[in-house]
Amino acid sequence: MTDQQNNDAAAAADDNAPQFSLQRIYVRDLSFEAPKSPAIFRQQWEPSVALDLNTKQKGLEGDFHEVVLTLSVTVKNGDEVAFIAEVQQAGIFLIKNLDPASMSHTLGAFCPNILFPYAREALDSLVTRGSFPALMLSPVNFDALYAQEMQRMQEAGEAPSLQ
Repeated sequence: MTDQQNNDAAAAADDNAPQFSLQRIYVRDLSFEAPKSPAIFRQQWEPSVALDLNTKQKGLEGDFHEVVLTLSVTVKNGDEVAFIAEVQQAGIFLIKNLDPASMSHTLGAFCPNILFPYAREALDSLVTRGSFPALMLSPVNFDALYAQEMQRMQEAGEAPSLQ
């Protein structure tokens, strides 16, 4: 083989190699509500925190994908809602040459793992600006959540969706 043929073969192999690239991270939606303020600030602070998280993804043009991680936090002080905060943290990712199972895992677990620290910081900042104590959310194991969802779907006879 000539050097040119070797270079052409290497370029063709590189074109088929798996590729992953973060293009952009952004806040898609952000909301905060403190329905009982200012009265809630004069009460003894004994909060209970409920966290709801969700991910969704959609294909964009070519090999680009948008992944949106939604974190919703409801904090109650006793029976009263102290505040509700929500962030939709999104990212655009370039992902090429993955088999369907790897693509599903990348969109369902790997990308949310990248987005979570940004979403956590956005929520924490929002809550402290509302004059409440910092949330300091614990890390989330998206790989375990993804595995649980795949098992649930398998038991229900559902097919995983990439869109």
